[in-house]
Amino acid sequence: MLHILSALIISSHSLAADWSARLDKVVRGHSIARDHLGLAVVDLSTVPEKTVYSLNEQQDLIPASVTKLATASAVLRKLGPSFKFQTTLWSAGAVSDGVLKGDLILKGGGDAGFVSETMWFLVNEFLRTGVHKIEGDIVVDDTDFDQVRNDASRDPERVDRAYDAPVGAMSFNWNSINIYVRPVHEGQPPQVYLDPLVDYYSVDNRAKTTNKSGVDLEISRAGERVVVKGSIGMGHDEFVAYKNVDDPVDWSGKNLAFFLTQRGVTFTGKIKAGKKPPTAHMMAKADSKPVSQHVADMMKFSNNYVAEMLTKDLAVQAGHTPATLEEGMAVIRANLVDLGIDSKHFILLNPSGLSRKNRMKARDLAEILVQSHKDFPIYAEMLSGLPLAGLDGTLKKRMTGGPAQGWVRAKTGSLSGVVTLAGYAGRRDGTVRAFAFIFNGKADQGEAARHLFDALATELVQ
Repeated sequence: MLHILSALIISSHSLAADWSARLDKVVRGHSIARDHLGLAVVDLSTVPEKTVYSLNEQQDLIPASVTKLATASAVLRKLGPSFKFQTTLWSAGAVSDGVLKGDLILKGGGDAGFVSETMWFLVNEFLRTGVHKIEGDIVVDDTDFDQVRNDASRDPERVDRAYDAPVGAMSFNWNSINIYVRPVHEGQPPQVYLDPLVDYYSVDNRAKTTNKSGVDLEISRAGERVVVKGSIGMGHDEFVAYKNVDDPVDWSGKNLAFFLTQRGVTFTGKIKAGKKPPTAHMMAKADSKPVSQHVADMMKFSNNYVAEMLTKDLAVQAGHTPATLEEGMAVIRANLVDLGIDSKHFILLNPSGLSRKNRMKARDLAEILVQSHKDFPIYAEMLSGLPLAGLDGTLKKRMTGGPAQGWVRAKTGSLSGVVTLAGYAGRRDGTVRAFAFIFNGKADQGEAARHLFDALATELVQ
């Protein structure tokens, strides 16, 4: 028996040395300076798991959006994959002959995925109460979260892109509006469609349809005005842009009023913020999709809005209302310690990775993946929530057509001078490697770092 164990140990060391040589050869074949890298690869088929390659794995580096792995782990472990949020309608008024004599209160429950379909479902639930007229206001209760819409831990410069959307316990359609531009005849302004169609934004269409190929559009939002400039070719496909809104409360309330009007419910009052009174009774509710799908939305598309919503949700479930982002971050940091990661090894201020003050070691990022792999109740959701190389999410256009396509699932990250990739590489023999790759260096080497990381991930599946 001792001979067999000795042979297994020697074989294990030999395989680790082989992997180390193979991966180091890939690193040496690229132009990235070694001291700008933090790399860790762990073989999940050994007991205990063995690090088969490392380079500066204990170096403190900016993780960018792979920070969302820490957020995903905390959300799945603390809330559970099947957890659902509730958005509800309440009133303290009486209903007489189809008339609600009082305010209708829209109570937000922190559902990051409350979209048009969910609003439609909620309004249909409400219609079955028999109400066809509201003699009161629509009150939006957003009090489960604090009123900080754009946390200080984000990049201080605000933009109108959807990834920088404000956060609120009552949010709608990712707190963003979809703007579709469709070409018509040469010389004419293209058609511009807003979704949702609520009477909230005006369109200033200064664009032209041209006989040239391609699209050169500039779409911006200023207050409640959407400005479209530039050109779109007659044969070009429909172009879409996503812009955030300023006020989640007003946005959600006006969309509720719009959906109610579409279903024949008369409303002539105001939209205002408020709090559900204790005497109110529930009139309708809509459950969110399971939290595992919120995690997938966050990781597949690196959605910063979802990351911050889920972080405040963690704070709510920990007993903090109104919830702050820092209270949710405390839950995320405590979860890392629960996984065995030393609290002195990381600095985490923002759950999405937007902060350049976040710091993590490649080995500790890999450890999140190692511990998730061992945690049967959440592993499937952690794995399926990651972008799939060559097929979807932020990896849809990377590692296409080669051996890594469909065999690498990993979270991407990118800031100026920062490129990261961390996830799982599966092999056809059934074994799996967890890996974390971090580049912190010059901004003009970002693309070279992506090529290196794709090459390393490809090597792992072969």
